[in-house]
Parts: sequence; structure tokens; C-alpha cells
Amino acid sequence: MSIQKMISEHPAVGDDYNDSLGLAVKHALYCAAICNSCADACVAEEGDMARCIRLCSDCSDICTATYRVASRRTDENRAIIRDMLALCIKACETCAEQCESHDDAHCRRCAEMCRECARDCKAALDDLRKEAA
Repeated sequence: MSIQKMISEHPAVGDDYNDSLGLAVKHALYCAAICNSCADACVAEEGDMARCIRLCSDCSDICTATYRVASRRTDENRAIIRDMLALCIKACETCAEQCESHDDAHCRRCAEMCRECARDCKAALDDLRKEAA
């Protein structure tokens, strides 16, 4: 199953499918799951992982909100989608920085996914800004 195909088949999309936004939605969905899992894995780690747990949890929630808002196309609100993408970029970059400071495999994986999600959200945001210009 493909979220990009689901969005492209929406009756309100027609020829207005945005590849970069579809990819950002997909990776925000994945990032939400990976950050959620990383936060849980951090709970099981020894030492003070409170900041990592908090940032992973926040990132997961923001990624979830982003993919949900950005995948809705009926009477879409591109200004809100742009704001959500910008917030998702910030959350992912912050979470990645924190996870990169740990040697745990789950944190390395989380940081990698956060960087990928931020990159794709930036591309989608740039494309949406070009459309608005």
C-alpha cells in the first residue's frame, strides 16, 4: 500500500498531486513511529534519558499531526500545511541532534529517520512556497 497513491487518487487532487508533499507525508508517518519506538527504548536504557524521551515523544506527535494534516486534500489549507511542515522540520532537527549524542542503535536509527523526514519536509515546503509565489 502506498500513501502517495492514496493521496493522488483523492478526487480533489486531480492533476494537482505534489510528489514532494506525498514523500513528506510518507516519511512523517514513518518518523512518528520510529520516534515513538525510540522514546520507549530510551525508557529501558540506563542513565538519564529524560531529554531524549521528551524530544522523541514531541517529534512523534508533531510528525503525526503533520502527516494527518498534509494528507487531507478536501478544501485544503496550504498555509496550515506549510506551517505544519516548518514545525515538523524543527522537531525533527532537534530530535536528531539529541539522538545523535547517544551511542544506542535505536537513537542512531531515529536520528537518521528524523534527518530524512526534515529533508523531505523542507523540499515539500519549498515547493509549496513556490506555488504560492
